[in-house]
Amino acid sequence: MLRRQSSGELALPGPHPEDRLSIGLVLGGGAARGFAHIGVLRTLMAHGIRPDVIAGTSIGAVVAGLYAAGELDAFEDWSRQLTRRRVLGYLDFRLGGSGLIGGGRLAAKLEEVLGDTSFADVPMRLAAIATEIGTGHEIWLTRGRLSEAMAASYALPGIFPPKLIGGRWLMDGAMVNPLPISAARALGARLVIAINLNADNFGRGTIIQDHGPDAADDARRAQHELARQRSSVFRPDRLLRRQFFGAPDGPGLSTVMIEAFQVMQDRITRSRLAGDPPDVMISPRLARINLFDFHRAAEIIAIGAEAAEKSIETISESIAALS
Repeated sequence: MLRRQSSGELALPGPHPEDRLSIGLVLGGGAARGFAHIGVLRTLMAHGIRPDVIAGTSIGAVVAGLYAAGELDAFEDWSRQLTRRRVLGYLDFRLGGSGLIGGGRLAAKLEEVLGDTSFADVPMRLAAIATEIGTGHEIWLTRGRLSEAMAASYALPGIFPPKLIGGRWLMDGAMVNPLPISAARALGARLVIAINLNADNFGRGTIIQDHGPDAADDARRAQHELARQRSSVFRPDRLLRRQFFGAPDGPGLSTVMIEAFQVMQDRITRSRLAGDPPDVMISPRLARINLFDFHRAAEIIAIGAEAAEKSIETISESIAALS
């Protein structure tokens, strides 16, 4: 069928920009597991699949923003060089404030890579998801500087301080939307591909119907009392790290908060997927990866690439069906 252009001339039949299938990519939250997004993106690009819309939460927002800004190579190089010691170097612990980690060193790294790059500078529609403190509103950050939006989206309550953007105090978007499929669709995606970093949680979330103390509890209480008495000999910074990372006699603050956060995130994701599933779901097998295993980037990236490769046929069929 002939089409009339704005100039009044008739255009011959053929592909037009408005006919192109708009592909949306959704990057979920999951701390260190987020490095799997790099492997997924690499595989999709190798097969000629590039998103027109990208929405991310928490670490997903970080990868989404860096990919959109053309800085995925720099981010991957940085992630592959992380060791346990280097990870610790980015954790600027502090006793005051609204977060156990100041977050200044991580924010500085993002600033170094992105500078003043804004949403308006990237060649695709992009959204970073955050949660407003006080109202619980789901905030879609689609304007302003990318680095600030990322910092707000990964501001895990109690760990990183919230960010003040546009008069709203914002924290981690996974509190309300861990896998922002709705945002990708609202931004115009017809085909939505979602990467769920927490789908591989077999055996989690069941019901234990009868439970109580056992013989080991008395011995454990005695060990706790001994540890409390010895704690006075530690320097404050060592005590803070011990509190954060835990000890053989119990989990640390980071483990408790992350586990609680993961349970909540899993329940919210299941609920939202029931009402608004993606067209294609990519689920890397990440159960053996701890949320703080940032030093295992190479392994995590490979897992993401493998999961994406297994989904290529399904994605191609979906593209063909909707085109």
